[in-house]
Amino acid sequence: MRFRRTNIRLPAPVYIGRRRFFLTLCCENRNHALADGSLARRVIEVLRETARRHAFVVHAYCLMPDHLHALVEGRDVSSNCLNFVGHFKRQTTVLFRQASPCASLWQKKFYDHILRGRDPLPSVAAYIWMNPVRQGIVSKPEDYPYSGSFVVDWTKAPQPTSAWTPPWKLHLAATADAPNKAVL
Repeated sequence: MRFRRTNIRLPAPVYIGRRRFFLTLCCENRNHALADGSLARRVIEVLRETARRHAFVVHAYCLMPDHLHALVEGRDVSSNCLNFVGHFKRQTTVLFRQASPCASLWQKKFYDHILRGRDPLPSVAAYIWMNPVRQGIVSKPEDYPYSGSFVVDWTKAPQPTSAWTPPWKLHLAATADAPNKAVL
């Protein structure tokens, strides 16, 4: 019996053009496959090359042991985020399978949030760079070797004036804080 996967994507044209995306790609089964420093550095280089090839700017990224966060922006009206992510996942899986031939690197799908005007770029970037601090891996974001930007010296970026939280985390927090109501 084949299971049908739920489509979590918006219509394909939404992913094309000069748009900004907050992306999260998780490792298969949340394995810590990216904890290997050699693989992590190669994955970052693939991210750089894939961005160049698909006309994307990578404003911020953080490669954690079990996932990747990235803030990317299409540079051209034909920039396609779905093609960009698909190519990146294929190329990095090839690298990963050199060491683990039977294993998958990434989960089948990925999470995305198309940034709106109310999502300030510096705050979203800071959220990404603070990930290893929030996880207790380092005390300062600049101490983490697998974070960065391909367009700015992120260690000297000014601190944003407001914090940013991904919308789905706000929704989850609101749902968790909602009082339980008895149905009569």
